[in-house]
Amino acid sequence: MKIELLTTFLEVSQTLHVRVAAENLYLTQAAISSRIKQLEEELGVQLFDRTQKRLKLTAEGHRLIKHANEMIIMWQKLKQDVGVSQTNAYQLFVGSMMSIWDIVLQDWLQKIHRNLDDVHLYTHTYSPLELRKQVISRVIDIAFLFEPPFIEDIISEKVAIVPLQLVSTEKGISTTEIKNMIMVDYGESVNSQILRDFSDNTQMRHNMSQPRIALNFILEASGCAYLPKQMCFEPIRKGTLHPVEDAPEYKRDIYAIYLAKSNKADLIQDALMLFPYVRH
Repeated sequence: MKIELLTTFLEVSQTLHVRVAAENLYLTQAAISSRIKQLEEELGVQLFDRTQKRLKLTAEGHRLIKHANEMIIMWQKLKQDVGVSQTNAYQLFVGSMMSIWDIVLQDWLQKIHRNLDDVHLYTHTYSPLELRKQVISRVIDIAFLFEPPFIEDIISEKVAIVPLQLVSTEKGISTTEIKNMIMVDYGESVNSQILRDFSDNTQMRHNMSQPRIALNFILEASGCAYLPKQMCFEPIRKGTLHPVEDAPEYKRDIYAIYLAKSNKADLIQDALMLFPYVRH
């Protein structure tokens, strides 16, 4: 099976549109359709339901996404290990929970780009359980999550402490008056605290995986949510969001995990030193 077939499948699975996938991959629509057909023939299954106006993944297509991502990562790592890569760059495979990307990792990736010129980044999103598995199996080099595992072969290092505050589109309200509260996924320990503190008089209207999604949602539809303080500075300054003054504050620790015997331990340490918390 050719890697480009899997790359094409992943692009179509994200866009669910042959024309958009073709534009993103700089291919013709006919080439995209041909690759998907070839992949379906090799696997002996149908990956997309084409009976509707818009493409829809089949159950087999959904199952392939995880394996396709892993195979592409392993192929990229293989190229580096056997010297097929055309550059001398070090490859760093980074995995994270979805909600952590917006909180601290966007700035960190920019710092790697500016300070570690010889590093080629690959980023992927996984569940906490998958992150642990991928680190142990050496599919990814470093992972970020809220609750680190206690596993002998894995090193856990705190890289950030993120204060969370309750903000609302309505000015001057108290915790007893809040409506349309959005629950953001910050990991089990913080989630349980929030639910316990607000269970008496507040019903969570929606649950969202990323702070950025929750921020955009409440700015558009109104409501409130616990968001990282650094994400709230500008909306509060502009008056589009307001702190709920009597609300309890929480903090969320973020950890990096990697294999103790990783052959990239020095590179990982250099990358982690770009977090202000680690430097101090």
